[in-house]
Amino acid sequence: METTGSATEGDPLKRGEDGAETGTVPTATELKKKSCKEVLGPQYLTSWNRTFTDAVTYDFLAIEDTSEDKVMDVLFVFKDTEGSKNNTCAGAGLPSPCVFVSAVDGTDGETLWERRLDPEYHWAQCGLDEGKSRKWDCLLSHSDQLTAIDKYTGNVSWQQPQPSGLRSTVPVLSVPDLDEDKVSDVALVASDNTQTQLVFLSGKTGSQIGSTVVLDSPDTTNHLLHCTKEGSHYVLLQKDTGLYGLALWRIAAKAKAGVKAGLKKDKHWEEKANPTSGLVPVYESESVRKVLRVGETETPNLLLVTGKEVALVDGNNLQLLWRMNTSSVLSEPSFGHFNKDEVLDVMVEEDIGNYTKRVMILDGKSGGVLWEVTLLAAPNSPRPASIHTTNSFSIFVFWGMMPSETNSSVPLISDRRSYLLHPLYAKVLLESNTSVEHIITFKATLLERGRHAAYIMLSGPEKEGAEGTVVLSKRKLKQDVPMSNVLRIGTGGGSESNDDIKEAFNRLRFSD
Repeated sequence: METTGSATEGDPLKRGEDGAETGTVPTATELKKKSCKEVLGPQYLTSWNRTFTDAVTYDFLAIEDTSEDKVMDVLFVFKDTEGSKNNTCAGAGLPSPCVFVSAVDGTDGETLWERRLDPEYHWAQCGLDEGKSRKWDCLLSHSDQLTAIDKYTGNVSWQQPQPSGLRSTVPVLSVPDLDEDKVSDVALVASDNTQTQLVFLSGKTGSQIGSTVVLDSPDTTNHLLHCTKEGSHYVLLQKDTGLYGLALWRIAAKAKAGVKAGLKKDKHWEEKANPTSGLVPVYESESVRKVLRVGETETPNLLLVTGKEVALVDGNNLQLLWRMNTSSVLSEPSFGHFNKDEVLDVMVEEDIGNYTKRVMILDGKSGGVLWEVTLLAAPNSPRPASIHTTNSFSIFVFWGMMPSETNSSVPLISDRRSYLLHPLYAKVLLESNTSVEHIITFKATLLERGRHAAYIMLSGPEKEGAEGTVVLSKRKLKQDVPMSNVLRIGTGGGSESNDDIKEAFNRLRFSD
């Protein structure tokens, strides 16, 4: 295992990351009162890599502040015989190789903590502590166990056997405090060809609350928790006939008598409920493939991807807001601001045949096409992403290959490029030629509040579960701008020079 990095940044007197002064110069008295880190701010490497040879990794990345320094760090999972600092599986009394949950520092990639667990790994989810009074953040399913981990220390908060006969899947659902111990609880959902089951677990101890509930919804392919404007929680179940909601109070009542007492009912949703099953039709359509929340509001709207359309449904009254006909959507859509109406727009990749895709940005208000480009659908391309700026628009990141840049009609992984789109220069793309092997997962994020936009990427063997070289890397978004190609698309292509375009990217300031 090795760590490499390049170029430290963090000079307190340099111009801000985005071209503006960082603030007034502190007085000598103020400097004496502050620690070095408080004065200088985080000292970043513009890029770093963590390399693990003969390891296995998984489609999981979490971005969390685990060191409490206001800088986001990275959590990931791998399987190996040994972690960093001579942490061996045998040393923890575990079979080798074993599962490692690792938190690495966002500034330099150094290990903050590691937790060794029994193999095999099934799934992981972090971000479960926010506003929920829990003393843990990450839940992992591995071997025959569920393990809750404190993101700050890596310590195990609790560990319980997997509920009997339940092979659960993410997402873990954060539910209100059902067992009245002043800690919010969680629910796990599992589905097979015959039935869908749900189990409640204590957020404090991991113990099961009541009995396992069989939901009246076989063949559920996905699930989500939704809260209505009235404060009523519904488990959304994605079926082959559409998307349906089932009230949490109904499920809790079946799990344990009296548990539903504190759960709210929504009379508007219940008016639509099937009198027998209790299911509320949210959107009825064949082949619902994906359901996403739009934004971080208390009652977000719901974006649905089906085999023939993308649709937006009001998260409160279930009214259809708009529908956009498409052929097959290739990847999970992402959200960002292309225009300045303060409504999140949607980036969608549509398969148009012959190894070609249409990348579109749909207006969040109407579903109309605001922008589009046609690319070769290079294999192993991550889903699009975006990062918000202080100018009320977002920078969009997506992957593919310009048809004019290859002689082959069948793109290869080596043909894959990443592209940046600046909404104010919508007839231009910035193309990066940075070569990456097989990408397991990728995130574009801010490492600090309002600054340091970066890519976090996990790459590894192409075959799932195979051993090989695993690399976790971080690159500053602006790092590739000087070496990137400026591509003119559509008619006109803008009158700005290539240097002007690159300077526009360099001067960006980012926002949460």
